[in-house]
Amino acid sequence: MSPSSEHSQASPPPPDRHEAVVEPPATRRVVVATRNAGKLAEIRAALPFPHWQFVSSAELGDWPEPEETGSTFEENARIKAVAARERFALAALADDSGLEVDALDGEPGVYSSRYSGECATDARNNERLLTALANTPLEERTARFRCVMVFIDESGCEVVASGACEGKIGFEPRGAGGFGYDPLFWPDATPGRTMAELETAEKNAISHRGAALRALRELIERSA
Repeated sequence: MSPSSEHSQASPPPPDRHEAVVEPPATRRVVVATRNAGKLAEIRAALPFPHWQFVSSAELGDWPEPEETGSTFEENARIKAVAARERFALAALADDSGLEVDALDGEPGVYSSRYSGECATDARNNERLLTALANTPLEERTARFRCVMVFIDESGCEVVASGACEGKIGFEPRGAGGFGYDPLFWPDATPGRTMAELETAEKNAISHRGAALRALRELIERSA
């Protein structure tokens, strides 16, 4: 037997193979400065970015909402977004919205929710609006719902978007849906019906918040 057959050489071990480990993308949490579950759901549906998670400020713990001292919707939205970002150390999104009536020089504007005073209710606000427009003909009762959104990312960069829904103010409330000034507001997009007479899907399709969210999505996607 030859020495080579007696001492057969072992095959060298295969080289180490290290398979690359792909880490899943990190989830980006964005705090929405609201306690309104319906608004949060609308935002989640309108901004379906991969690996983004929208949570309300109410879900993250106690948060004393800042006083809205701005003179414009944008200023008030920024106040809330900045406060939420500082409180929770997350990217933040906030909005402010209201009704602008041309015959009243843009009122009630930023005071829409408290137009009738400190103890304002939807009914009292609508009553005051009708009183203010008592001598105003239909063609001069043009108005719009306006919404401004401010998004501030983790590094402090800001994106601002706005949307509006044009229409007129009617002479009496109509419809059981919606809230606020919806029973008085006749959108141009749905002749013959007030905002309070629309189905939810119809309202979302033409709403000022929906328009602002679509604009915000486009701006965020463009900056990515």
